[in-house]
Amino acid sequence: MNLYRYDECLRNDGFQRIAGIDEAGRGPLAGPVVAAAVVLSPVKTIAGVRDSKKVPAKEREELFWSVFCSCLDIGIGIIESETIDKVNIVRATQLAMKMAVEDLASRPDLLLIDAMKLPSLHIRQVSLIKGESLSASIAAASIIAKVVRDRIMEQYDGVYPGYGFARHKGYPTKGHIQSIISKGPCPIHRKSFEHVMTLALPFACGG
Repeated sequence: MNLYRYDECLRNDGFQRIAGIDEAGRGPLAGPVVAAAVVLSPVKTIAGVRDSKKVPAKEREELFWSVFCSCLDIGIGIIESETIDKVNIVRATQLAMKMAVEDLASRPDLLLIDAMKLPSLHIRQVSLIKGESLSASIAAASIIAKVVRDRIMEQYDGVYPGYGFARHKGYPTKGHIQSIISKGPCPIHRKSFEHVMTLALPFACGG
């Protein structure tokens, strides 16, 4: 499927500054949720842009720089685990997306958002289920968000050694769960997530 076709149809309808928005990190047990807003150039296409979950890590890094160097604008929003615990992951994702839009250099005239609505932003917007498979702008945002979050988790691996954050990026792998069982949760674990709290219970009880 040509992901640029959807965006091009919207430009033909008069929307010239379209921001695709996606997030990375809703499912992990640790670390931030990261959102990206990307305004692609209407005259440039990037070969290989697609849903970041379907892109191997090495190619994803290459696409990150391709998007970064050819797009018109990029905004990033990062909400850390402490805030996720306070407001819940859905609200934290909305906050990260809002932050990403506000981080853009210029106001877009349309937001294409992956499976989310941002009622606090008074900008025309379209919520698309599996948007990273429909729109090049959202797919590009998914790549930017994923690479930025992965780099953050690699840095946290040095701050909190022994949890394997550089490998699993905070997702609930067998090795990650075992590290929580043996070491207890660290400061970037999402204490509001039931899985983390269940594994942390022996430590909370002094066990």
